[in-house]
Amino acid sequence: MSTAKARSAHARAILGSELYDKLPNTKVLLVGAGGIGCELLKNIVLTGFGKITLLDLDTIDLSNLNRQFLFRKKDVKQSKALIAAQTAAPFNPNVQLTPIHGNIKEPQYDILWFQQFDIVLNALDNLDARRHVNKMCMAAQVPLVESGTAGYLGQVQPLLKDQTECFDCIPKPTPKTFPVCTIRSTPSQPIHCIVWSKSYLLGQLFGEDEDAGSELDEAEKHGENAQEIAALRKQAQAFSSARSALRSTSPDISKDAAKLAFQKVNPRLQRLFPSIKMLLISVLCDRLQVFDADIKNLLVMADMWRSRAPPVPLDFDAIMDDTFVLRNAVSGAGGVDPASDSVNGTGNAHSNGAGLKDQRALSLRDNVELFVDSTNRLAARLRSGNETTIAFDKDDEDTLDFVTAASNLRSAAYGIGQQTRWEVKEMAGNIIPAIATTNAIVSGLIVLQALHLLRHSHSAMRNVHLQYKPAVPLSTITLSRPNPACGICRDTYAVLRCDPTRALLGDVVKGILGKGAEREVSVYEDKRVLSDPDWDDNLERTLESLNVTRGKFLTIVDEEGEWGTISIGLSTLPPDHPPSAPPYILPSPLPHPPRKEKAPPPPEPAPATPPRASKKRSLPIDMDSDFIDLAPTPKRLKLMPNGDLGANGKGSESPSKRRKLDTDGLVLMDGSGELVDDVIVID
Repeated sequence: MSTAKARSAHARAILGSELYDKLPNTKVLLVGAGGIGCELLKNIVLTGFGKITLLDLDTIDLSNLNRQFLFRKKDVKQSKALIAAQTAAPFNPNVQLTPIHGNIKEPQYDILWFQQFDIVLNALDNLDARRHVNKMCMAAQVPLVESGTAGYLGQVQPLLKDQTECFDCIPKPTPKTFPVCTIRSTPSQPIHCIVWSKSYLLGQLFGEDEDAGSELDEAEKHGENAQEIAALRKQAQAFSSARSALRSTSPDISKDAAKLAFQKVNPRLQRLFPSIKMLLISVLCDRLQVFDADIKNLLVMADMWRSRAPPVPLDFDAIMDDTFVLRNAVSGAGGVDPASDSVNGTGNAHSNGAGLKDQRALSLRDNVELFVDSTNRLAARLRSGNETTIAFDKDDEDTLDFVTAASNLRSAAYGIGQQTRWEVKEMAGNIIPAIATTNAIVSGLIVLQALHLLRHSHSAMRNVHLQYKPAVPLSTITLSRPNPACGICRDTYAVLRCDPTRALLGDVVKGILGKGAEREVSVYEDKRVLSDPDWDDNLERTLESLNVTRGKFLTIVDEEGEWGTISIGLSTLPPDHPPSAPPYILPSPLPHPPRKEKAPPPPEPAPATPPRASKKRSLPIDMDSDFIDLAPTPKRLKLMPNGDLGANGKGSESPSKRRKLDTDGLVLMDGSGELVDDVIVID
């Protein structure tokens, strides 16, 4: 048997000749070449899919090598898509692999580009890209298999326009965010200090020189503490001199960037903070709040510290001399326990240096030394001229050291448990634990669901979950129908090929609506309103002037709510389009959205029942007397039909009624416990 036949023998036997013979001509788009993507590429190449386009915008990091087995150490910093294709191509020489190093959201990857594929397989790691691919597949009506993993958990979901729910039919939780004042003024958790160090401090010193005023304006609009915001505004210029010192090429200044950057703080701040010692550690509490004067400024706002301990200023010299006393030291992951022998009464434990670098607990002095060292390293990179700005990267040793030290020092000032270098890397890098076996299982399930889609076995498709149940590690759920209220898969899609420099918005809208052009509609691009029935200023403008170009969508919404929404994806004109022809080609047939079913009107409330007139006799009132008789109207006990009180002499009351009367204390008894004749029961 030839090598080619031997390679395909098992797959042909399992899949059957009919399906297997389709695979060489099946065009597959695989988006993502990471943990799942590498496993999935290997699977579809060996299965026999013949024409595979692999797209990824990432480059290979050292931390990828423990689970992305198509890469080697020599490949670090190179394109994932290119290297993965080179490595997987020899697995099956009959497969045509086309790698693309690019972003799936770029305009050239429009609806027409997606329509060339028979199926799309997602191996993405972020919500925004997933939603984009989902929308493009719904618009192009191309089957999509969505997937994801988190540690030992995983999920595979086949998506098909008008047959199953799409990725957006069920709203996804938004990423966790924190109020500005919490991050910059009153942190209470390690993540607050890490976000502050990564997103604020690192950016202010080594990133773009951005004005924080707009962010504070937004915080004020959202009702955050006005007094805190006012204090933050006063300190908004604290970093300008520090930034200059870090970038200076002067030999005197570059000798110790961290120390001299601090000493360049302007005179106004010197007056505001007389206890400033040295070092860029001045910014460890937001906008120099680690120092005495600034902490005292915070303490003036007494309401901030009613339910929590106030922060403690950090003294650089005392920390380096091992004489600093951290009054609110707390134990935690990598933290300091003031009751332990290692504190020596100073709150400044010494680490023993044992264990792995990333898992070693750092003392307060260790964090100060790491902060100084990482600051000098980052400053040297800026002075070299190779980089103008530096952003956080979990695989960048310098930025990770800086964020680790800065966040731990800030945590110490606020009495928050400190973290190891690995814990900071995990939280700052938003790392979800990736396990190679989970990726392998999920990639195999993706192939199975893709085969069901190609076979058109829609009844066999399942939403598959990998779960924490050894007895039932895989659970399958029958696919749900589309959500009628979904704003993605329930839209009616069409492609408009046009020249945005000449096509007018009003002409395009009238052309798309056709006979329904008289309807009142609003036109959107993403969240931007381009026109509505009361505002038609943009109808005479070109699409390009409105920034509506290739790859974007025009959304036409019926104002009366009688018809569904139309989404028009823009693409380019064909090369042979005559210059004298209209600057657009309308879709044929024109999109015809379904008529929306109106919700039934709410039932009319039942007429109110008029209150019944009381049949009780009114109280006898003697108008000539100064008193009103409030005695209740008496009721006689009911008699038996023969006029007697009954055999037991108690009238016609039931036992339950007797118990109720006893309980209510409304039955008069004689000394023997018998009812008194002609007793009157009080109503």
